[in-house]
Amino acid sequence: MPQSICIIDDDTIYINLVSKIIEIKKLSENVLVFHNGREALDFFIYSIENTENDAIPQVILLDLNMPVMDGWEFLQEFRKIRKQINSNIELYVVSSSIDNRDINRAKSIDVVSDYLTKPIKLDDFERILV
Repeated sequence: MPQSICIIDDDTIYINLVSKIIEIKKLSENVLVFHNGREALDFFIYSIENTENDAIPQVILLDLNMPVMDGWEFLQEFRKIRKQINSNIELYVVSSSIDNRDINRAKSIDVVSDYLTKPIKLDDFERILV
């Protein structure tokens, strides 16, 4: 079970639902929420610069369509800093897009563990978080 999970998504209903499932099922001790990729990237850069690797979540659930900095832009920037993070991170793209081009593009990026389609099924949560 990951100690900390990060949700990067601008949909507050989805965030509340996922957070509640994680809490009820006791799938993690801590949930970090960022409403766009820029907020999340700033957090990761700050954590790296201040050697706070223990603050970095073990699992990231990343939406693709967000304002300010979308999931694609976040992935591009996250790849540049990933090697500076000393802990293992599982990054899951979670999107409502069922377009094979999006799925294949996401899966081809080395920092992406898998692509999950919204709404995430309880089985998928338990598979990736247990």
